[in-house]
Amino acid sequence: MKRIIFCFVLSCFLVPIAFGQKKLLKDIPGVVSYTYRNDLAKDVPGTLDKIKSLGITNMEFSGWFGQTPEQLRVLLDARGMRCTSIGVGYGDLQKNPDKVIAQAKAMGAEFVRVASIPHPGNFKDLPADAVKQAAIDFNTFGKKLAENGLTFCYHNHGPEFLPAGDLGEGTFFDYLMKNTDPKYVSFEMDVMWVYWPGADPIEYLKKYPDRFRLMHVKNVKKGLQRGGPSTFVAVGDGQIDMEAVLKAAAKTKIKYYYIEDESAPQFIDVQMPVSMAYLEGLTK
Repeated sequence: MKRIIFCFVLSCFLVPIAFGQKKLLKDIPGVVSYTYRNDLAKDVPGTLDKIKSLGITNMEFSGWFGQTPEQLRVLLDARGMRCTSIGVGYGDLQKNPDKVIAQAKAMGAEFVRVASIPHPGNFKDLPADAVKQAAIDFNTFGKKLAENGLTFCYHNHGPEFLPAGDLGEGTFFDYLMKNTDPKYVSFEMDVMWVYWPGADPIEYLKKYPDRFRLMHVKNVKKGLQRGGPSTFVAVGDGQIDMEAVLKAAAKTKIKYYYIEDESAPQFIDVQMPVSMAYLEGLTK
């Protein structure tokens, strides 16, 4: 079965080339470890083999799954795979940045990303003072990481697209862009978590083409109301026009694209090959 899946995905990669078409994505996309969180929690080596069978060799890890970074690196190296980005907690970079740096270097990562801004109360009720402090902290995090050959990225999750209010025009996300140093702070766009709260991923890609370095590619079921409960589907099967988003992204400084499918575990093995085939079949 693994051999059949690999050949199917590979054929999607080669067919456009055979017809002289240029592929939209220069490299085969990677995957976020969260997609395979349940499998990795049970069997890290076997899950890496499954991921590799899809032709995926690039991963972003947001957990260690009972391994040390050094142990994970050995498993990746043995399979010709790599980790280009790690996800850590905001508090990790506040309290022990040297440990984070050591973890990133052990994994061979280029990027370190944080995916939330700590604040009291409901996750969606992001207060202005937390955003203001985050901009200060991001500059600090980014400078420290840059001094050690790493790039800091912030990953959006929705509340960042609330109106900035007293912080100025636009959204909290605009505030973060304007008040962080491009030398030290970059961003990872999660396409779905820009779209779902009501913003336009393409608009933000065009507005800040030099600030985005990473992207999470995911889609949501057609017919669902934006902002409500979400059901995730294969990348090309949802309500977001992913081809248009990726064509806009191709004009930015995004270096790595990762599929992140937040679906329940029983859907991942079905949807991931479909997502890969879709992405590999896109042409310029």
